[in-house]
Amino acid sequence: MKTSVRVPVGAGLAALLLAAGAVGCSKGDGAEESPKMTPAAAVAKAAKNAEEIDSIRYRMTGRAPEEGRVEAEAEMQIKPTLAMSMKMTALDQGAGAKAEIRLLDKAMYIGGGAEAAKEMDGKSWIKFDLAALGADKELNQLGGASQADKNPATESTFLTGAKDVEKVGTETVDGVKTTHYKGTVTLADLEKSLGDEDEATREKRQKSIEQYEKLGVDKLTMDMWIDGDDHTKQFRMRGDADKGPLDMTITFLGLNEPVKVTAPPAEDTVDLAEMMQGAQQG
Repeated sequence: MKTSVRVPVGAGLAALLLAAGAVGCSKGDGAEESPKMTPAAAVAKAAKNAEEIDSIRYRMTGRAPEEGRVEAEAEMQIKPTLAMSMKMTALDQGAGAKAEIRLLDKAMYIGGGAEAAKEMDGKSWIKFDLAALGADKELNQLGGASQADKNPATESTFLTGAKDVEKVGTETVDGVKTTHYKGTVTLADLEKSLGDEDEATREKRQKSIEQYEKLGVDKLTMDMWIDGDDHTKQFRMRGDADKGPLDMTITFLGLNEPVKVTAPPAEDTVDLAEMMQGAQQG
């Protein structure tokens, strides 16, 4: 077996998608927000509601630094333990740039189908032990994937730190009536605001801030589409990173629905930690 394996669709994309902002979803078209609620208050209420969700289904489209245009659909269980299944495509990386990510029991599996099997003796899945990430420099190719154990709703709270939140208007997203808000926020302002949060929230936000710092992003332009139930139906985040623009839109398709994620068959899976250990012994 080869000891040098190309991770399907790029590890940076996997890390970014794992950390993407899953913030809520509407079950119906609902009504607009209370006329008495200010834009800042509406955004804060939606961000607060994001902390209460247990699972979500969502669609992600946009442009990731270095990876280019991407598309993905996922279902994720946030509570009581994190589990996820995601299928994604890097549109600018050729016909074979498709992959699937599964996350469960503190292990991440990346499947690259037939393209991956060509490099791994017919096996199409790679298993990463998340507990081992950072223990070896070769595993650090996944970068921010170590953030996979945090609540992905964290990014939605960033707009609450913007000083210029404003209402754009009312729009329909996937058949749901929403109110569109926008604003800009710097990472410096976000870090300053951490002192006002409880310890758990502060820790989650700090990890997300560090991820964007590693990308070279210092300011984010953000949009939120909030439904009549005060949940975020759609969310967009834009910024300039060191290796290209970040522009991701997340649309939420389901909320608090059962999520079932299973590990790929063992016979189709390469355990990266075991493979590296064998290579070192050899």
